[in-house]
Amino acid sequence: MASSTLKPGVPVTLQELEPSSEMFKQGASLRVTGILHSYDVDSAVAIIQDGSAKLKVDTQHLRDISFRCSSTYQFIGELLIQPNSDAILQARVGRNVDGLDLNLYQQSLIIRRQHEAKLLSSRRA
Repeated sequence: MASSTLKPGVPVTLQELEPSSEMFKQGASLRVTGILHSYDVDSAVAIIQDGSAKLKVDTQHLRDISFRCSSTYQFIGELLIQPNSDAILQARVGRNVDGLDLNLYQQSLIIRRQHEAKLLSSRRA
């Protein structure tokens, strides 16, 4: 019996998901957060945004989640990059995170990365 482990999803901002970014990799396990711009029930595709950055999210595998435009959502899944460099996140986890201060969340990601880099460099020393 093959064991399948779920990857935790590296937290990234939507602004970081551009083709020139190191986060923009086929199959990357990511955690993204944004405000729901639109949701198509027929295709189960949501579009989230943070500022001017947008990302398509395939929600077909999610259960027990209802979508409301202008609400804030967080998704964990794998990034699928199409030949024209369009990206869609194949979500395996999704939740409403209304009340989350996106600016404060982004600041916490910066601090977390600084701390992780410091830990990594101290282990190498």
